[in-house]
Amino acid sequence: MGFFKKLFGGFNAKPEKRYYVFRVKCQRCGELITGRVDVDNDLSVEYEEGGEIFYVRKVLMGDGSKYCYQQIEVGLKFNKDRKLLERRVEAGGEFVE
Repeated sequence: MGFFKKLFGGFNAKPEKRYYVFRVKCQRCGELITGRVDVDNDLSVEYEEGGEIFYVRKVLMGDGSKYCYQQIEVGLKFNKDRKLLERRVEAGGEFVE
């Protein structure tokens, strides 16, 4: 099994740092929604002047318990070490700390 692990291993973050978790608040109904990004699998690479930047776009929607189906679009940028550089809500909500 060690052979396959080396062959398909790739970049793996430590388990506690594999996910970037964030919360947004819906502009329409006020529901708090938790989102999660798998920094090993969800990111797409963009090449900029400073090097590689990793980007992900997530569209979140609440559970509908308040009869609100507002979509909240979030964009996140990470550096090559998978550290957050920039985050923004493109539509429908705002980040909650």
